[in-house]
Amino acid sequence: MKFMADEIKNEGAEEKVIAYCVKCREKREMKDAKEVEMKGKGGPRRAMKGTCVVCGTGMFRILGKK
Repeated sequence: MKFMADEIKNEGAEEKVIAYCVKCREKREMKDAKEVEMKGKGGPRRAMKGTCVVCGTGMFRILGKK
């Protein structure tokens, strides 16, 4: 996975990002959410990566195209 400096724009401003936690089996708020770029079919895809505020499990949310 490749991190890009211009893609990590939410570092200073804390936005509430909601994603599905597999361990809790519920949609939860993501802590320390960062936008990352992942390999995808037909070019790079955007995603948010962070941790669950309840159990601390790593969470991942795939975003739409720019």
